[in-house]
Amino acid sequence: MTLEDPLPDRSVIPAVWSRYTDIVVDRGEGSWLIDTDGRRWLDYSAGIGVTSTGHAHPRVSAAIADQASRLIHGQQNIVYHAPGLRLHQRLTSLLANGPWRAFLSNSGAEAIEASVKLARVATGRSVVLSFRGGFHGRTAQTMALTTSRQTIRADFEPLPGSVYHASFPYCYRSATPHDPSACTCDWESQLETLFAQVVPPSKVAAFIVEPILGEGGYVVPPAGFLPRLREIATASGILLIADEIQTGVGRTGRFWAVEHADVAPDILVFAKGIASGMPLSGILARPEVMASFAPGAHGGTYGGNVVSCAAALATLDVIEDEGLVANAEARGRQLLAGLRGAAAGHPQVGDVRGRGLMVGVEFILGAGADPRRPDPTTAGRVLSQTLQRGLIVLSAGSWGQVVRFVPPLVTTAAEVDQAIDIFHAALEAA
Repeated sequence: MTLEDPLPDRSVIPAVWSRYTDIVVDRGEGSWLIDTDGRRWLDYSAGIGVTSTGHAHPRVSAAIADQASRLIHGQQNIVYHAPGLRLHQRLTSLLANGPWRAFLSNSGAEAIEASVKLARVATGRSVVLSFRGGFHGRTAQTMALTTSRQTIRADFEPLPGSVYHASFPYCYRSATPHDPSACTCDWESQLETLFAQVVPPSKVAAFIVEPILGEGGYVVPPAGFLPRLREIATASGILLIADEIQTGVGRTGRFWAVEHADVAPDILVFAKGIASGMPLSGILARPEVMASFAPGAHGGTYGGNVVSCAAALATLDVIEDEGLVANAEARGRQLLAGLRGAAAGHPQVGDVRGRGLMVGVEFILGAGADPRRPDPTTAGRVLSQTLQRGLIVLSAGSWGQVVRFVPPLVTTAAEVDQAIDIFHAALEAA
């Protein structure tokens, strides 16, 4: 088989992979995908927040090629390798209030599984509390934690037990919508009720929370939420797990989203943007917590793959050398302001929100007896119209009512302006 042979019919891919596009991609360059016909697409999905340094960044590609020519797999139980040692060391300094220890795996779901196992063994407790609207993965344990959308979990019950769900402060969808800066959500009183009615704090091993809801709709909580949750956790001996799979590695204009709230978790989970598209994930944990894992208590065949580690080191170099965290903050402000301007005068746009290069536009009916009723139909039409105009964006939200923008961190001011113009035209057409 050669590259010139005709491609198989697309039906070889099973329908379980629901699709945003039918693009057959040939290559990528920065913020752009180029299909097999040569058409260019502005990719503001970034592989669902993965290609942090853009598609095929020369330094990342070179690091992958160089490492693949030396060694492709050196299993963690059997050998040490230089990229893995260097990455473990580097990760320990990426989060303030250390020291930290790292454990590497392949996917976000694997890393969440590791965080839950570690929290349970470290505390001797069994219960984990996650938050409504959160997405943590598609394995059995991570589905049990997930409530972003019923389609993730409904067909797969029963799921692992000792998992309960607390209220997340979604200010726009409260009984009386309000600005997060003046939050009146009763998430804390609901948490106290959960402790009284369902499980006491003394049985809870961990809170697991996304600092900004991802699949649940790009919901930015009020400033006081994470600090107060940290206080509650500390007072009750509960570990705080920050799921930074989508928010981390510069996405929100800080390297970690918890930095916006000046909160230090006990365990932080990362994946997606850490290796620019190579499969790599992991957790950071305090040394005394990580020490709860006895030798052999956890592992995996491919965790910390040598090529992925080389890609992660190059990714971190590019992020630092090219100022991509600051770029995410600046371009995010530009994108948020531009989308709000484009949405003005459209009553079916209920909210435009986000932080850094993680921005969501929520669609509502905008009229009738229930004007805030989620409107996935219009959101879907906008997705279709943006795609027709060469912009790839994604949906989110429990009803599919949110259009989310997830650009690579390398995106430029000119590209952001182009995306805003396309969105405005798509909104008018939809």
